Amino acid sequence: MQEIISLVSTCEHKSTYWTRKNKKQNPDKIERKKYCPSCRKRVLFREKK
Repeated sequence: MQEIISLVSTCEHKSTYWTRKNKKQNPDKIERKKYCPSCRKRVLFREKK
């Protein structure tokens, strides 16, 4: 039941990460701190619809 989702950065460069998520176990949206190559620092990434 895992689906591939995209995580989009909250900074102005809008970098994207791809990951998997089990929607039955985690119905809410994911927020993670990841490295943004454009900003060269760690920023918050949110799940895109």
